[in-house]
Parts: sequence; C-alpha cells; structure tokens
Amino acid sequence: MKNHNNTWTIIRKEFARFFGDRQLVFTAVIMPGLLIYLIYSLMGVGIRNMETQGEQDVVTLRVENMPPSLEALFNLGDSSIVVLQQPVTQPDIDALSDKDINAVLMRFPAGFEELVATYEPQSGAPAPNIEIYYNSANNASSRVYYAIEGALTAYENSQTNLFDINRADSEEQRFDQATEDQVVGDILSKLIPMLIIMMLFSGTMAIAPSAIAGEKERGTIATLLVTPMKRSELALGKIVSLSSIALLSGLSSFIGIALSLPKMISASSDEISIPFNYTTNDYIALLLVILASVLIMASAVSLLSALAKDVKNAGTMITPFMLVIMLAGLLPMFQTSTPDNLVVYLIPFYNSIEVMTDVFAHSLRWTPVIITLASDIAYTGIAVWGLTRMFNSEKIMFSK
Repeated sequence: MKNHNNTWTIIRKEFARFFGDRQLVFTAVIMPGLLIYLIYSLMGVGIRNMETQGEQDVVTLRVENMPPSLEALFNLGDSSIVVLQQPVTQPDIDALSDKDINAVLMRFPAGFEELVATYEPQSGAPAPNIEIYYNSANNASSRVYYAIEGALTAYENSQTNLFDINRADSEEQRFDQATEDQVVGDILSKLIPMLIIMMLFSGTMAIAPSAIAGEKERGTIATLLVTPMKRSELALGKIVSLSSIALLSGLSSFIGIALSLPKMISASSDEISIPFNYTTNDYIALLLVILASVLIMASAVSLLSALAKDVKNAGTMITPFMLVIMLAGLLPMFQTSTPDNLVVYLIPFYNSIEVMTDVFAHSLRWTPVIITLASDIAYTGIAVWGLTRMFNSEKIMFSK
C-alpha cells in the first residue's frame, strides 16, 4: 500500500503542477483541438469557396462561325452564360488577360461542318481545330471553359461511338462495387491515424520535458531523489501522470478532428458523407490502442528527458524521435493492403498506427490489437525499469 501511495503522490504532484498552470492547460489541452478545428474548418470553407466562386457570375460566351448543328450543344442550361454569335478579334483575345473580365471566346473554322464531314484521319492531315480562349485565373471564365470543353469532347466521341463502357441502363446499376462506408473508411484510414499519433505526441512534448528535464534544470529533482521512496515508484508515477495529461491533449485534438472532418470532406464532394456506423468493438479497440500509444510515447519521451541536461536540450534530443513517428504515420498512405505478418505489430508506434488504420477501414482484427497492447505494455515496463536506473545514476541526474 505504501508503494502505491508513493506513486500516487508523484501523480498528484504532476497533476497539481500541470492543472495549476492555466496557461499550460490551455496550451497543451484546449489549444490543439481548437486550432485543428479552426484550421481544418477554414480549409474546408476555403476549398468550398474556391469551387463555388464565380458560379453565379454572368459570363459572356462569344462564338465565331457557330455551326447550326451545334447551337443546341451550347444550351448548357445555365442562365449565367450569355451566348453571342459574334466575330472574335485579336484585341478581344488580348483583353482576356485581365482576370476581371468574365468571358470565353470561341472560334470555329469557316465551314466547320463540311470540314468534319470530309475529314479522313488516315490522311495524316490536321483535324479541324476549335479555338477556345479563356482566363484560368478567373473562376467564372474557367468554369465555362471546362463546361464547353466537356460538351465538345462528348460530342466528338459520339461521332465515332462504336461501343460504350459502363453505360448504366438504370439508376440502380452500379459498376463500382465499393460501398460508401468503404470509400470513406479508406480516406479516414489513411488520414486520421497519422493525425491522432501526431496530436498525442504534441501533447506529450508539451509537458514531458518540463516534468523531468525541467526539474533537473531547476534542481528540484534532487529533493525527490532524497525522499524515502523507491526510484521505480518515482519513475512509474512520472510516466502514468504524463500519459494521463498527454491523453487529454490527444483527446482534445481528436475532438477537433472529428468536428472539422465533415467540413473537409464535404468541401471535396457533395456526394460523400461521413458514416458514424463504427461498432462498439471499433471504439473499444481505438481507445485501448490510444491509451497504449500514450503510455509508450510518454515513456520514450521521459527517457530522453532524463538524459537531457535541461528543457532545451530535451527538445533537441526529442526532435529526431518526432521525425521517426511522423514517418511511421505516413506509411499507411502508401500501403495497398493490410500486413499479413503479425510481427510488424511488435514495432512500437507503427503497430498502433496499423491498428488504427484497420479500425477506420472497417477491418478490425483482434489478434493485432492484443499483440499491440501486450508489446506496448511490455515496452512501457522496460521504460520504467530504464528510467529507474537513470534516477539511480547521479552522473545522469546531476550532469551539467
């Protein structure tokens, strides 16, 4: 009981130090989630505005030598497009360099219909050319250009249409057999694990260096080391308290991601909506892996902080470690399938990312989860032992 009391004393001390500093609480817990929500939401709004900007602007479409057979083609059903059959001059084309001019200029060759009817591709002669002038820096001009180009391309293809590919004869007929859950799950599985692991690490970075390297720098670590407690209790108390605080930071970041992600996805597609149909097992597995990740993350950062002489030196030592975690977080983006070799789930951090990837991709397997949890707990035990050895070393604890 005494051992547990000593460990709990260290945990309460760290909690009091952290929660007693309002600025630190805001920086490490509230600000990450708030910033993520604001940044990602603004990115989504910005993308949406870029896509919709100019949709209601009136655009003048001036066409020279309009073929009578194509007049119906330019009825795009858009009241914001005014079609004028007028000559297109070079000064008109030069004027389009002004991106504030909402216009698209087209020039058909004279006798276009006859040229098309008599053209023989095997002759090697150049095909009749339609010139379309626009300004890609003007969203309205660019929008109309792509609409016209698409209509003309479809018309061209229809002239030599010998067969169809994936023509849907009914609304129910689908050729892509991936469900919406699979499509969205694939997006989330490549994006969210990296964000979660990085946010957990940022939370750990905000508090761990000052908890150990900071106490070495201030000289308060000596007071703890002379108290009648086992160094293993001190090490365990530090790691558990730092893990708990880092988890709060990670939770804040995860909430920010969850709230802003719908805006990000809806910005890129009106069709996709995020399905909240993950099972209870998915949530349990995700929670357990996040807890294990925080434990091993706090353990690793604590070891590096104990080796450092001060907080600044700790930050320098932890930076390469951060780059390794970032690299591990990027790996799922380049994977085409789930690893079959269960040995990979013994690799710290990478195993957590792989399990998170499985969860968000709706392909949860409990064997990798159990291996990940067991290995991370084992690594945490090794870290506690290593931190205990460091606390016992005067050379490490009192180095200048």
